Amino acid sequence: MKILTAAEMREVDRLTTAKHHIPSLVLMENAGKSVAQFIQGRFSDLERRPVIVLCGKGNNGGDGFVVARHLLKAGANVEAFLVSETRNVKGGASTNLKRWRNASGHLHIAGRGAPIEFPEDAIIVDALLGTGARGPVEGPLAEVIAAVNRRGPRCFVVAVDIPSGLHADTGEVQGAAVVADCTVTFTAPKPGLVFGAGQRYVGQLAVSGIGSPPVLIEETGKGNLRWSEPDEFKAFAIPRNAAGHKGDYGHALIVAGSVGKSGAAVLAGTAALRAGAGLVTVATPEPVLPIIAAHTPEIMTEPLAATRAGTISERSLEGNFLATLLKGKRAVGMGPGLSTQEETQAFVRAVVQKRASVPIILDADGLNAFAGRAAELRDSRGLLAVTPHPGEMARLLGCTTADVQARRVELSLKAAADWNAIVILKGYQTVIAAPDGSAYINSTGNPGMATGGTGDVLTGMLAGLTAQYGTDHWQQTLAFGVYLHGLAGDIAYAEMGEAPLMASDLICAIPRAFRQFYSECGRG
Repeated sequence: MKILTAAEMREVDRLTTAKHHIPSLVLMENAGKSVAQFIQGRFSDLERRPVIVLCGKGNNGGDGFVVARHLLKAGANVEAFLVSETRNVKGGASTNLKRWRNASGHLHIAGRGAPIEFPEDAIIVDALLGTGARGPVEGPLAEVIAAVNRRGPRCFVVAVDIPSGLHADTGEVQGAAVVADCTVTFTAPKPGLVFGAGQRYVGQLAVSGIGSPPVLIEETGKGNLRWSEPDEFKAFAIPRNAAGHKGDYGHALIVAGSVGKSGAAVLAGTAALRAGAGLVTVATPEPVLPIIAAHTPEIMTEPLAATRAGTISERSLEGNFLATLLKGKRAVGMGPGLSTQEETQAFVRAVVQKRASVPIILDADGLNAFAGRAAELRDSRGLLAVTPHPGEMARLLGCTTADVQARRVELSLKAAADWNAIVILKGYQTVIAAPDGSAYINSTGNPGMATGGTGDVLTGMLAGLTAQYGTDHWQQTLAFGVYLHGLAGDIAYAEMGEAPLMASDLICAIPRAFRQFYSECGRG
């Protein structure tokens, strides 16, 4: 779906009421109810934990009163705080304030005396300020936000639509902002949830539909940013032809590995197979080949000339060997475990400069070959995708990792245009940026994936999917690969936990990720 500005979101709400006859009060009810359901699904011990709902005077506060009412009905111990005088609450917010009072009989007015104290295991619902907030946060609102941000480690904060104090369009903090553990936003994400400082305040981001038809989002949104979700990738849920054979699903080449780093090649090659490539060949230095061949019998192997250090030698470029190696291949994934040995890096640059015939996904040490010489990535011939993590991106751009993290979308789009390549900047909310100025923001994945080898798995999956689906809609194919990779990580996290998660766990979870994706797309 498209990512909408605050003004576009208001227009969607208006059209939902004007054209589709869904009253704004119903939208508010649906919004608050969806947050309550999210909290119920997240906390199995909800009845034993105190819930503090913090409401402002506007529509966001109205959403909060709906949240409070539904959680109270579900048996939670709920207290609602209004950070305003009741006479200032108008419209739908006033209606839901009255409904809350009728349901509970209790309302605390914040700012009248002692500051709010949060129990050590409280669930705090932030419904103070929404997307329409303008100007710096001051006075009692700032004091309440400061109290939320001083909460104990066992408290959990859920922001309603957007963390209060965060600018919906820019991600800038307006004086003070709530640092949330998760944010449930409505209808479509807003730019401020993915731009600038937004990522540090949003936490886990969930998008909840509240009744606006999807067609309004597409018609109203004018930007080029999209949020990855199952409906974006329905084309990949179509069943295979009953008469299909392995040749129909492409041959992926993985150029990876060196002595001591054979595991990277195994992970990438196996992931390419699990992603559905009909054939996968791993080209690797000759001393490494037996390890890879013994690990996964379905992978074909091709020996490359090796340096004394056991890395790929430039001798692999002699004669017609490279052309022969690329013949019949529909995608190349290159970089995992190659090392930064000088001769190997020269080999990488030579292959990338000859990319006219086969699309290349360049990762890890393949990217390090271009540190300080990123201009050499640009070429009008052929197709290239690069998959840096923030540190690798910083080396390519000659800046700091902090600079990259502060301007993830902006720098990804600029690099994509400068290099004539698709840039996949990994990390929380991975960015998939194309030279035409469009980008996907990924919605899946978790911190447990911050472990060695998960990037190698991604490279293999992207190569496998490219081999199958070609490059007619390559950015979408790559965005689907990133989404599926994160979904596999989420499934593995649910089973293994955060800290114990390993890259091979993701590969094992790929089949379940496909099944979940198919189910969400309506495929049986």
